Amino acid sequence: MELETKRLILREWDIKDIEDLVEGLNNINVSKWLARIPYPFTVENAEYWINYCKEGAHGGQPRNSYEFAVELRAEKKVIGGVSLNKINMIHGTAGGGIWLNANYHGQGYGSEAYGMRIEFAFNELSLRRLENGFFEGNDPSAGMQEKLGYRIEGKRRKALRCVADGQYKDEYITGLLKEDWVQRKEL
Repeated sequence: MELETKRLILREWDIKDIEDLVEGLNNINVSKWLARIPYPFTVENAEYWINYCKEGAHGGQPRNSYEFAVELRAEKKVIGGVSLNKINMIHGTAGGGIWLNANYHGQGYGSEAYGMRIEFAFNELSLRRLENGFFEGNDPSAGMQEKLGYRIEGKRRKALRCVADGQYKDEYITGLLKEDWVQRKEL
């Protein structure tokens, strides 16, 4: 499966992505904002992740997650990852997150990739609500989510232990309703 934007391709992870995956996540300034990513991030970690994505994706059952590599079309280089997980078709909800290689921050790629993920969730999967979050202090993530229409719905104090730096972190919970997304796009 592939999703395309003007500058990006969101696609399934492949073994050829190992080098780009390690380059992007073997940076404490990226991994400190992700709960489950170790630092340093090694080739072995990348191989494990890619195999996990390949094995856990389908199996004839309805999918409850999508893990996309974010490829910069012009460079044919993976610059990040975006997920749509914990898909619950009964309730019409899902969660997920995003990360980008620090060399590609501040160029709008995150909003572009996350926006496509939102379109896919609402239009292709017919979900009605997306639930996400960000660690306190991660202002770029907070700003991106706000720009895309997410609203802060709460704060979980010392909710998660970040594997990369060992710190317990406060997490802000955000939510986006399909009707808010549609209304925002119409403005």
